[in-house]
Amino acid sequence: MADLKKATFAGGCFWCMVKPFDQWDGIEKVVSGYSGGHVANPTYEQVKSGTTGHFESVEITYDPQIISYETILDVYWRQIDPTDDGGQFQDRGDSYRTAIFYHDDEQRASAQKSKEQLEASGRFSKPIVTQILPAQPFYPAEDYHQDFYKKSEKAYKADRAKSGRDEFINENWAD
Repeated sequence: MADLKKATFAGGCFWCMVKPFDQWDGIEKVVSGYSGGHVANPTYEQVKSGTTGHFESVEITYDPQIISYETILDVYWRQIDPTDDGGQFQDRGDSYRTAIFYHDDEQRASAQKSKEQLEASGRFSKPIVTQILPAQPFYPAEDYHQDFYKKSEKAYKADRAKSGRDEFINENWAD
């Protein structure tokens, strides 16, 4: 079996962050959950209340022989508004902020480089506020949140359609 690695990202609502990664060769699994806070094993309601310090996050297990961390970073940036520090799209509050949680020095350096390249690109007129933070314990979300786009396709599509995420992506990441 290959030496698998983990990548952890916060990009607003975790329902919308699974499918974009789930479809790439080399991605073994994508788990919705919580990271970056101070409460062990938080519930969705606790995280949503904004009192735990956690971000809604996805933990991606991948095979670096098939897909690079840099490719995963590129996919990540194209799912978010990296200039919004108050949440993402319709989802507001600290638990919906963006962050890259690095698992080693190589990931930290790659994340920092990709952020600097995005800042220098001029794609956005506002500063890039996505945080780059050391990985902390990751707590999987409740079962009904896992693979939500597959299990509750209609609800997922409705939520995503009203979020404004796709319009933002189409406007800012069309290339």
